[in-house]
Amino acid sequence: MKKNVLIIGAGGVGQVVAHKCAQNNDVLGDIHIASRSIEKCRAIASDVHTRRSMKIAGKLEVHELDAMDSAATRDLINRTNAQIVINVGSAFVNMPVLEACIETGAAYLDTAIHEDPAHVCEQPPWYANHEWKRRERCDAAGVTAILGIGFDPGVVNAYAALAVNEYFDSVDSIDIIDINAGSHGRYFATNFNPEINFREFTGTVWTWQDSQWKANRMFEVKREDDLPVVGRQASYLTGHDELHSLSQHLNVPNIRFWMGFSEHYINVFNVLNNIGLLSEKPVTTDCGQTVVPLQVVKAVLPDPASLAPDYTGKTCIGDLVKGRWQDQEREVFIYNICDHKAAYEEVGSQGISYTAGVPAAAAAVLIAKGEWDVRRMVNVEQLPARPLLALLETMGLPTRIRDERGERSLFEEELELEDAARA
Repeated sequence: MKKNVLIIGAGGVGQVVAHKCAQNNDVLGDIHIASRSIEKCRAIASDVHTRRSMKIAGKLEVHELDAMDSAATRDLINRTNAQIVINVGSAFVNMPVLEACIETGAAYLDTAIHEDPAHVCEQPPWYANHEWKRRERCDAAGVTAILGIGFDPGVVNAYAALAVNEYFDSVDSIDIIDINAGSHGRYFATNFNPEINFREFTGTVWTWQDSQWKANRMFEVKREDDLPVVGRQASYLTGHDELHSLSQHLNVPNIRFWMGFSEHYINVFNVLNNIGLLSEKPVTTDCGQTVVPLQVVKAVLPDPASLAPDYTGKTCIGDLVKGRWQDQEREVFIYNICDHKAAYEEVGSQGISYTAGVPAAAAAVLIAKGEWDVRRMVNVEQLPARPLLALLETMGLPTRIRDERGERSLFEEELELEDAARA
């Protein structure tokens, strides 16, 4: 059984993870928070104590760390006796942190695919470019490495596996739909790291269609759906992490990702992109200073964590799955609704950070209990889905299902199935 958690990253998601780990410190043990900014770590630790999130009296310590320095991360893991590392820092640090975990034997969790600062949108499948090259080393070292355990990627991968394994005989398509119907009241902002956010949308849109990769442009393909709670919403075909593992692990010919954007967001994004301000390539100013346009835009936009106090509205994220069941066509939507205000009242973060952070903490609990301590590298769809979804039910992210029988809790569905089996 593994204990003691090192959280790397002190942004909005890091704050959620810290609170949720504190709420489960009877299982997880000591909690450590590390970031380049120790002041941000101290602010999170103070908030954890102020909100009385610690389930039992225990250790909560903060550390200054440059996670790009794999040796420094390795040393911190050893000094803290951390057996579980939750990496919610910049996606640029994934590989250095993973290397430190392989060297120390600590379990590794992240919430997004690794980003190479020099490349935007690599060739698919993206995981093969960095993470999967280290699978054999994780296996040989007996290191548990769970990739992409936020919400998307993460919970939506579990939804996909659940649908394929339990709700269909065959699946034709999985459409992952991510709608943020909330409002932060700012003229323009991103809900997480602007640099990572914009890099998602300036490259080629890769999706899995007819069992092969298809390329599109951002905002080229649009759809509308009538969704639970948030109503009728438009979304756009977008490239995203989970497609690159689901396409390899599930026998489904069509897997796509759709994200909702307002017309205002699209207009601002297009202006920034068209004049070169979203480029990751350095430029030299007239005074001889070298800057990266994308990093300048990041510097002038609001810190995503600062949006939380004023955020209202809800998110709806889920998998719309179509296929056949008992010789009949079937459509199932498995989803979660998250309330921005409720998230802020509980942990001081907005709903986007909440949906990313809670699953990472839940996975740490499952590792600590031995249920997900698989001692190899996996993506979420390769693990049993129900233990995660059952834990999320108690940790603030309940799962619902909509099909030909209407809408209900996933676990109401489970009780109905048990009753039918007994009958």
